[in-house]
Amino acid sequence: MFSRQKRVTQCSSFVLQCFTRGFEYKKHQSDHTYEIMTSDFPVLDPNWTAQEEMALLEAVMDCGFGNWQDVANQMCTKSKEECEKHYMKHFINNPLFASTLLNLKQAEEAQHNETAIPFHPADDPPRPTFDSLLSRDMAGYMPARADFVEEFDNYAEWDLRDIDFVEDDSDILHALKIAVVDIYHSRLKERQRRKKIIRDHGLINLRKFQILERRYPKEVQDLYETMRRFARILGPVEHDKFIESHALEFELRREIKRLQEYRAAGITNFCSARTYDHLKKTRDEERLKRTMLSEVLQYIQDSSACQQWLSRQADMYGLSMFPSLVPAGRRSAPPLNLTGLPGTEKLNEKEKELCQMVRLVPGAYLEYKAALVNECNKQGGLRLAQARALIKIDVNKTRKIYDFLIREGYITKA
Repeated sequence: MFSRQKRVTQCSSFVLQCFTRGFEYKKHQSDHTYEIMTSDFPVLDPNWTAQEEMALLEAVMDCGFGNWQDVANQMCTKSKEECEKHYMKHFINNPLFASTLLNLKQAEEAQHNETAIPFHPADDPPRPTFDSLLSRDMAGYMPARADFVEEFDNYAEWDLRDIDFVEDDSDILHALKIAVVDIYHSRLKERQRRKKIIRDHGLINLRKFQILERRYPKEVQDLYETMRRFARILGPVEHDKFIESHALEFELRREIKRLQEYRAAGITNFCSARTYDHLKKTRDEERLKRTMLSEVLQYIQDSSACQQWLSRQADMYGLSMFPSLVPAGRRSAPPLNLTGLPGTEKLNEKEKELCQMVRLVPGAYLEYKAALVNECNKQGGLRLAQARALIKIDVNKTRKIYDFLIREGYITKA
């Protein structure tokens, strides 16, 4: 009888779905046992139940400490004097609670002292000008606003600009408008997903990201480039671990190949291996010299073939090699013909002459000029080294553009 009364009370008060629906799944049965939890037992005072204790704390939180009449009105079961006396006795002047709070405070302070991080003022975020070289490297990201100049799917809002919900809409038209709004929400989710990938993987500064890639060998760089599209699936830490594991595998394979070469040569200790590496390097250098000498003797009779060979060697090893063999009377390239090139009409006569002599198209010159002028205005002056770091072209062309802009008064030296 008591069990039946408990079940009836449980079903009437809590309305459990497993009883009302007869739900059963695997080991779960609809007639399982249960317990009824009540809060009519005393905790701190025999005359106060646990439910009244919670109601008192909620009332003090809602009405504020000291507003005992409002607290009593909210509780409805205790008077103003009873609420004040009970709260002051058990929650303010209770030595058990006071010592517990003190210990919690001391533990929190100790933990804070152990894990405190010294404060360092953050650097002012860069504010690249629109369409500058730095802005393009950062994909149009504006750090001061934490947003992009141009969003992914930048014109997604255009589909909503003419939508207006009115009472005269038919059900089909209303459903169609709701579908358009849902599509717009999905496009916004895709935009946020791409932003999250860029933020998590640190892809804002592309140049810095490329510098980090160059620390790997060529084979691992190729793998990095191939696996970059899968970075959206893995997290940043997991993706870096994946690349690092392949870099370690490459190093191990190379070391195993080197040890196998030592074993094939009959080397059994590392001292002999160092001697073997030194002798192998010497042999390779001698072989290269003999090969180059044979090629020189082969092409020495044909001036055209000799010049082509010298050009290939200069590209491979730099122009500092064979300085006496490179013809001194090399003819300079003719001036650039600006006829029909876009941007020519924006240049004055001196700028046209500069573009012709430097062989620089007008569009590129105007872009470099704007970048240098903006940087000079921002820094209050510009050095040649800064100009070379800003525009990545031939250093001689950069020097001529820099001297021309200073001479014409567009920029000033720092």
